[in-house]
Order: sequence, then C-alpha cells, then structure tokens
Amino acid sequence: MKYEYAPDLQERMKEIISVLEMNHIDVERVQCLRSFGSSTRRTIARCHTIGKVMQLAMKTKAHYAIEFLELFERMSREEQDKVIIHELMHIPKTFGGGFRQHDFVCDKNVEIMHEMFRSLKRP
Repeated sequence: MKYEYAPDLQERMKEIISVLEMNHIDVERVQCLRSFGSSTRRTIARCHTIGKVMQLAMKTKAHYAIEFLELFERMSREEQDKVIIHELMHIPKTFGGGFRQHDFVCDKNVEIMHEMFRSLKRP
C-alpha cells in the first residue's frame, strides 16, 4: 500500500464541513489521504482514528484520517461529495476517537446531508 496526502480533498472536506456546519469536527485533526495498491474491490473510502488507549499513551487528542481508495477517483464529483459526507458522518459529536455506525451513517441520511449541502453551497 502507498499513501499520499490529498490537499485537494482536504479543501473539499473543509468546504463540506463549513457549509453543513459540522462544527464538532476539528479540521486541524482530520487528514485526507489517497491510497494505492489495496486489494479490496468494493471499498471506496475509510475513516481511521487513534483509539482512546493510544490517545492516552501518546498524550494526544483524537485525530482522524479519511483514506480515499483508487475507486473514488473514477466517480463523478457529486458521488465523491456523497462519499466525503459519508466518511465525515462517521465522526461523532464528541470527536473523541470513536465512530458513528452505519445505523446512522446510512444512504438515507447521507442523501439528506448531500441535498442540504447542494442547496446551501455557494455557486
């Protein structure tokens, strides 16, 4: 696996957070990365974090990484926005190193957030 920073996706993520007022997300502690060489065929993106035990051991606060796999690049911009929203929705209001599960981060809720983003986004 190879990873690289994705500054273009970082900016898109920041715009989505701002427009949707996802104020619980500390953008300084979320990093967007592209990955290459995964053997998975269906995964588009993944959200990673440092567990609470490691946070304590490292004397640090929670940090999140959103990994975008090669399949992401072949999607339309609109579908990419939905994927970014989906991954951001996994980050809980506590921003403590946990995740919101797919009972909340589901297609219905992603669609609602995406429609809100589209309606509020500046042209």
